[in-house]
Amino acid sequence: MITCSWTATTGWQTPHLVPYGPLTLMPTASALHYATECFEGTKCYRGYDGKLRLFRPDRNCARMLSSARRVGLPDFEPKELQKLIEALTAVDGGKWLPNPKPGNFLYLRPTMIGTEPGIAVRKPREVLLYVVALQFPVLDEPQEIHTTNDSPSGLVSPDKPGMKLLASRDDMVRAWPGGFGFAKVGANYGPSFNAQAEAQERGYDQVLWLLGKQGEVTEAGASNFFVVWRNKEGVTQLVTAPLADGIILDGVTRRSVLELARHRLRRPLRGLDALEVVERKFSMDEVQEAVEGGRVLEAFAAGTAVGAPHFP
Repeated sequence: MITCSWTATTGWQTPHLVPYGPLTLMPTASALHYATECFEGTKCYRGYDGKLRLFRPDRNCARMLSSARRVGLPDFEPKELQKLIEALTAVDGGKWLPNPKPGNFLYLRPTMIGTEPGIAVRKPREVLLYVVALQFPVLDEPQEIHTTNDSPSGLVSPDKPGMKLLASRDDMVRAWPGGFGFAKVGANYGPSFNAQAEAQERGYDQVLWLLGKQGEVTEAGASNFFVVWRNKEGVTQLVTAPLADGIILDGVTRRSVLELARHRLRRPLRGLDALEVVERKFSMDEVQEAVEGGRVLEAFAAGTAVGAPHFP
């Protein structure tokens, strides 16, 4: 793992490459009491040509800076964080992704936490940045279904062609305008776990998060959500919620899906209709109406961990 400390008086210190192991924190560390922490998730792949590659790490580093600012953590230069990620990949990539196994990946998690001790309600004046590499299960290939505490995300199997979503209740909201839905911070995740567990107890895989009286569709679990439908005029569209209100995470996979669709599917391709990409607010009523009218072609979620699982 790589660690790098910061203090308000000295700024960022020299980073260190150290063996993976426990961290030492005071019981009153800022992150433990006031959620002054953020993180990222990206992957290093072993290509079929034998080379190691990171997938758009510049986007993750830029997003982590945005998340850090939202919770009062210090600025940093995204390119310098990318250098740390690349340095760890150079050490651990070849070790954990042997060349005879192309297509495998390591999950990389840069994390920043407020470490200043003391019950002080303010920006932390001491911070730790660290980057770790993890072996992660492949969640976007057909495999057995496990919806226990050991496997919180429902997975697709040959006998189950898609994942099922349970629409969120009126009394539970994942994110809201002016909040921190756009930031990758722990406070975006922990409060959603009860709803996720309830959905799984009822035979669903995840929660489809709705917002407001109109039931605006936002995200699926912790992933960006997409619908492919034909609108009432017969135009095939890829529809997903917009970023403007700060409710939706600016997902790197989301961005890639939209860019690829705009570039490659703007005209008919191999029997597929041309696809219009639409980022706008849309409601559960609209989805239901499209389903009942036979206009929904598919729905899927996208995220670094899960790829792009589909929903029936």
